[in-house]
Amino acid sequence: MIDRVTLIVLDSLGIGALPDADAYGDAGTNTLAHILAAVPNMEIPNLRRLGLCAIDGAVSSVAGETTYEGTYGRLAEASKGKDTITGHWEIAGILTDTPFRTFEHFPDEFMRNFESAIGVETLGNYASSGTEIIEVLGPEHERMGKPIVYTSSDSVFQIAANTQVIPIERLYAICETARAMLRGPMLVGRVIARPYVIEDGKRIRTSDRKDYAVPPPAKTMLDNVKDAGMDVVAIGKISDIFAGQGVTESIHTESNEDGAARTIERMKRTGKGLIFTNLVDFDSKYGHRRDAVGYARALERFDSYLPEMIANVRERELLILCADHGNDPAHSGFDHTREYIPLLVYGHDLPANRNLGTRNTFADIGATIADALGVRPVDAGTSFLW
Repeated sequence: MIDRVTLIVLDSLGIGALPDADAYGDAGTNTLAHILAAVPNMEIPNLRRLGLCAIDGAVSSVAGETTYEGTYGRLAEASKGKDTITGHWEIAGILTDTPFRTFEHFPDEFMRNFESAIGVETLGNYASSGTEIIEVLGPEHERMGKPIVYTSSDSVFQIAANTQVIPIERLYAICETARAMLRGPMLVGRVIARPYVIEDGKRIRTSDRKDYAVPPPAKTMLDNVKDAGMDVVAIGKISDIFAGQGVTESIHTESNEDGAARTIERMKRTGKGLIFTNLVDFDSKYGHRRDAVGYARALERFDSYLPEMIANVRERELLILCADHGNDPAHSGFDHTREYIPLLVYGHDLPANRNLGTRNTFADIGATIADALGVRPVDAGTSFLW
């Protein structure tokens, strides 16, 4: 029996196109391999030691590497889609058979009703990169006070605003109005607040982003851990993704580095249950912006935290690293990519140098955590212990 699991999602670190990737326009994608192709000298020794580069189909392993300190493998996505909610829900034991609805733009009638509800007209209403649209529409927004609405190939309704024009609490209220209206045939997975500021003449998104997700349709692994009287500490945007369901404590983070530091801080405390962290910068700052070099440097920074994380894995504890989808910086466009995700597991009681091969669903993670903690199993997935 395990007392505690620390689960860290390296948001968007895909490791190769799924067999059905072509149906999503993502044939040939491989987030990790293309980052390494752009930065072949990327220094991630600790991820390598855990087995990242030995995972089937990920990348060619470094010459001389034959043994690894972790259990490793790759997971296929059984759900339909390639968005954040679908990936995280599947990790936690819920499969999505019907993808969340996506829009190239939201219907005029809906937008008129939304503008009437919030008392102001909007700008945009098309698919775009968030950093690009605030540069294009930011000047008009700042003159007129109209919030910027945009979407992507994900099921999202995003609202951007300069916090000097629309204060953050007002932006959140506008998002809450949108969330209440985007139901039924207009249901989208998430409404996202995207505040930004101007610093040295540049428009920069802040860490006050907030996601308003639909709640999971059934109990997840998080609920089962919480119902067993254990802690479920959500770090980063995890609580938003699950609409607070199954969470006992939520910790906001400013960056990947802040998320890693807060995770270590919680690992140093005794306790039973789950620490569940999302490191979103990989996705939002580098994958969507198609910045392979920036992605590589972010992975190097995360890798530097791993020795302390591993040192704080006690007896009867596990550390699990994974992703939730891909976001190949070498791919066209600016959206997520349909890929396998990596699985790296470390623990004193877990066999090292064990290749789990390819598994059929992300839900094996949730099944394993439930099995390890001795709580009610999730409805999907198969445990890989021991």
